[in-house]
Amino acid sequence: MNNKINMVFLLIFSTAINAASKEQMILESKQSIKQYATQLKAKLQQGMKAGGPVNAIQVCNKAAEEISRQVSDQQGWKITRTSLKVRNSNNKPDVWETKVLQDFEQRMKKGEAIEKLDFSEIINKDSQHVFRYMKAIPMQGICLSCHGDKLSPDVAEKLRELYPEDQATGFKMEDIRGAFSITRNLN
Repeated sequence: MNNKINMVFLLIFSTAINAASKEQMILESKQSIKQYATQLKAKLQQGMKAGGPVNAIQVCNKAAEEISRQVSDQQGWKITRTSLKVRNSNNKPDVWETKVLQDFEQRMKKGEAIEKLDFSEIINKDSQHVFRYMKAIPMQGICLSCHGDKLSPDVAEKLRELYPEDQATGFKMEDIRGAFSITRNLN
């Protein structure tokens, strides 16, 4: 009887520790996303000031992956952006990300604010425990020049040149642009 009580106690205790640990990983993920988003937005704003949306497209083409790599290296896990409608084919969502993005769309349709949409889960992938986290990216005014439904001819031309398979246009302010995605190995 004593062993059963000890096992139940250990199970409850480890669940509480795992919940606290998961909350800490969520907090760290949000901080990493903020760092990434702030750096990327600053680069895009600089690009817009220096040469308008066409220049910003070129800046994003080079800077987004570099900033992602820098923040990932600093944190020791992978941080990316993805969407159901990707611009860069390197950012296609995996199966898990696709499900989460579809869930975000449903939650938004039910009235949940885009800014509040996030999801985390610890999954088993290739015999490894992996923490996954996603946070929705709402459309912002600065994004419409290159992602909206009314693109200038020079912007459309630059997008065709840099992203021949671009799907990331036609968005409106109330849309989910995509999501930041974090993958962190726990083993």
